[in-house]
Amino acid sequence: MKDNINNLSTFKAYLVPLIIMIVMGLVLFLPAGSLKFWEAWIWWSIISALTLFITTYFLKKDPGILSRRMKVREKEQQPGIIRILSFLSLFAYLIPGFDYRYHWSAVPVWIIIAANALVFLGYVFIFLVFKENSYASTIIQVEKEQQVITTGPYAIVRHPMYTGLLIMQLFTPLALSSYWALIFSFLFIPTIIFRIRKEEEVLLRDLPGYTDYFTKTRYRLIPSVW
Repeated sequence: MKDNINNLSTFKAYLVPLIIMIVMGLVLFLPAGSLKFWEAWIWWSIISALTLFITTYFLKKDPGILSRRMKVREKEQQPGIIRILSFLSLFAYLIPGFDYRYHWSAVPVWIIIAANALVFLGYVFIFLVFKENSYASTIIQVEKEQQVITTGPYAIVRHPMYTGLLIMQLFTPLALSSYWALIFSFLFIPTIIFRIRKEEEVLLRDLPGYTDYFTKTRYRLIPSVW
């Protein structure tokens, strides 16, 4: 199993990211009805460039993390509320196109630029999390050789990957010049809270040493907040 993970082919490593990039482009530009949606081009370019960089980096340094992140089936059954909220939060990416087409929002350019910068930083933070923890994943399960990580971002909060995802999710609507999409973007907050609580149940039960880490590292997502 370990050999299969480490022998991930270049084609397979790039196939999934490329499909995601194409789908995201369709989600953004089809509702907009135009390729002149410049805010979408900036956001899409940032996400695509970083995705390709991260894929290339880990294909050379740690192909195992790419293989693990391709898993979509979870061993632990997710509560219905998580599935519903996750689905609704996806509208944060669909609404901006309609917003552009029908001119619902008038977001200042400086806010769009600042939001894109924060999306970029959030994604870079996730990259640093991946470098620190090869088993970081949104799939709730414990792998056979997984160990507790207490260094880097994990010394600050217990779930730093979700911190990066939260930053990206909350500022993506503004980066795409849409106030209305924020309504769906904020649904990501309860989604993350439910997922973290479920994930910690599994980690406390199945991952040796996590109980001590759980006790010593006080905050889950945001320092001094939660």
